[in-house]
Amino acid sequence: MRATFEQFFRRVWAEEAGAAGRWVATAGKPLSWALGVAVAERNRRYDESGGERVDGLKVVSVGNLAVGGTGKTPIAAWVVSVVKARGRVPALVARGYGQDEILLHEHWHPGVAVVVNPDRVAGAREARRAGADVVVLDDGFQHRRLHRDLDVVLLAAEDAFPGELLPSGPYREPPTALRRADVVIVTRRTASPETAEALAAAAHALAPAAAIGVVHFGIRDWCLLDGTPVDAPVGPVLAVAGVGRPETFGDTVAAETRAAVELLAFADHHRYRPADLQRIGEIAAGRIVAVTEKDAVKLRAFAKSFGDVRVLRQEVRWDSGRERVEDMVATARRVPG
Repeated sequence: MRATFEQFFRRVWAEEAGAAGRWVATAGKPLSWALGVAVAERNRRYDESGGERVDGLKVVSVGNLAVGGTGKTPIAAWVVSVVKARGRVPALVARGYGQDEILLHEHWHPGVAVVVNPDRVAGAREARRAGADVVVLDDGFQHRRLHRDLDVVLLAAEDAFPGELLPSGPYREPPTALRRADVVIVTRRTASPETAEALAAAAHALAPAAAIGVVHFGIRDWCLLDGTPVDAPVGPVLAVAGVGRPETFGDTVAAETRAAVELLAFADHHRYRPADLQRIGEIAAGRIVAVTEKDAVKLRAFAKSFGDVRVLRQEVRWDSGRERVEDMVATARRVPG
């Protein structure tokens, strides 16, 4: 039910839901206006007071303006890698909306502290006690109670920009919020490089002092649920995804395999149960099942219950802006020029 709800609103925001979608978008405008007023007042207070600092700790926030699916988790992981490569001791602090993202961070960075706490200030203090000197906030742009030394904001090239605030559109804050950003990274999955660069130019116009980068999520490889490398699927595929933008995963699998792909979408952060596995098996009907890394960390416990399941692993690849962004992330401060 939740997955259907999410998909419907994605269609509303993309103006693909017909008359019903137009009615929902129009009916939601008073709520969008009210959200805008509340956000503006909250930001005014924090602009005046700032956030709480934790002694001995630098804070890099990775967040976005829109809900879901901009690539916060892989970009946050990239930031952790950059910080660690420069000899610092990073920790990742997350609210913990979904256990999948926490499991992914622990899998990608063994030995790096991952702190789950909806109170970001308390989480940062815990990370400091664990020995970290740099904290990376996963989804931190709107959580302003904790002072941050660098704000990295993501925009998805697949989203219309500018756009309406929730619930009429996907945005948590208006485009002018980008003025708080030190770094803006445009991410793309299925959008063209030209679309991404146009969005980057729009972001630069709103936040001329920010460093601007463009990345896409390229195919790294395929593996089984236990991590064993494997070839890409051949023949018809059932793509299973419980992520923010499941349709883009289906499109990616289709483009990679050039096969007939059916998408079975679950809600973002879905917790898989035995009944879900039975449903997946019945719908797959002998076809290869393709899943995301985010889903794979939750499905490994059921590996013996599946047939042929293959995990599509992706990685961050830079189209433009990497050098300046990397320098800023590594030092957790703005680099002049």
